[in-house]
Amino acid sequence: MFKLAKTLGTSCLIILSAASAVAQKEKLAKVVAGHPVNYSEDSVGSYTLPDVLRLQNGRLVKDSKTWQEKRRPELLKLFEQHQFGVVPGKPKAMSVQTLEDHGRALNGIAVRKQTRIYFSNDTSKNKMDLLIYLPEKASQPSPLLLLINFQPNSMVVDDPAVRRGYYWTKEGKRLLAPEERVPSKINIASFISQGIGVAMVYYGDIEPDFKGGLKYGVRSLYLKPGQTTVKDSEWGTISAWSWGLSRAMDYFETDKDIDAKRVALQGTSRLGKTVLWTGARDERFKLVIASCSGEGGAALSRRNYGEGVEHMTDTSRYYYQFAPKRHSYTGRINESPVDAHMLVALMAPRPLLLQTGDTDYWSDPKGEFLAAKAAQPVYQLFGKKGPAGEEFPAASDTSLMFNPLGYYMHAGGHGPIPADWPLYLQYLKKFL
Repeated sequence: MFKLAKTLGTSCLIILSAASAVAQKEKLAKVVAGHPVNYSEDSVGSYTLPDVLRLQNGRLVKDSKTWQEKRRPELLKLFEQHQFGVVPGKPKAMSVQTLEDHGRALNGIAVRKQTRIYFSNDTSKNKMDLLIYLPEKASQPSPLLLLINFQPNSMVVDDPAVRRGYYWTKEGKRLLAPEERVPSKINIASFISQGIGVAMVYYGDIEPDFKGGLKYGVRSLYLKPGQTTVKDSEWGTISAWSWGLSRAMDYFETDKDIDAKRVALQGTSRLGKTVLWTGARDERFKLVIASCSGEGGAALSRRNYGEGVEHMTDTSRYYYQFAPKRHSYTGRINESPVDAHMLVALMAPRPLLLQTGDTDYWSDPKGEFLAAKAAQPVYQLFGKKGPAGEEFPAASDTSLMFNPLGYYMHAGGHGPIPADWPLYLQYLKKFL
């Protein structure tokens, strides 16, 4: 009788959970920016993905050498032209200022560094603050997890020694970060204790995240005289943020305390798209954790579920994050020469973890899983494993997480939850 009651109790919980999920979907907007949104698997429709292993001349890639030398450069160029925009290289005028070199942090177990990177000769603007924590007792250069965040460094960690940064409001105002400190959003000490450093940067230091932010960010340094907008395949803010992460890597390569060959990236939502694109275009980054990157990131665009290219690039929403040409695929996404599985594949053979949430319907967690499956043939060229041949996992199932091409879906919504960070640490320990 007890076993039966226990089984019935479990069944009831499953039914209630399913009912709750249905109720959540019913509350979601059915129209966004004038475009309908689908949340039903029955209405996804059929689609055909571009062959990730077929060269533009029609030939099939059969080995890793051909991938690296021919197909990979082709795809990078296509993503620049049709989705993110062309990313320039390191600026000649870049310079670095050390604000703090060896601060004692985290009750003595960590060394804190604060570094400012200037992107031009004008040091009054276009500068990015890097906050770095490294194991104090490290006997050799430390591997590092670099986080790109939505808030200034002083608003992310509870450390009074961290310099107060500035942040951008949605209205376009630049304000000094509050003096009050908040609880740290990540347990940095847990990474330090395992020999892994943690660094972070505020994305607004690189480029503001609002319409009209072009004139305030790094893209303004590359505008032609009289130019006030970008067009066609010129870069959007995702490429700008990605460019900034590459400048952080430029610095890491000069710091004798950091192992620049073992640097991982993590970002969430639009910053999940950013780290995925950064890992694709800058092979110096060894590992990427892309959290809930959704449309324009790891979720298949051709799959009609949740947010689509028409919502993402509508001029009333986030068109400025992409190359203007991306907006032209509204209503004709099947004509795009690229899709998310190709972006995922550009990380091969380096480790990539796609982390999603089972109720983050807008970001289409299943679409990310299917993109990983479609990208696995590239990882297989290098003898690396992914989720191919596996069924869509249940929430909190870690069985597909610890592959070089990993996938993990927590029980919950958009962005990391506290229980995700220990799993990230396990992933880093295995592959970094």
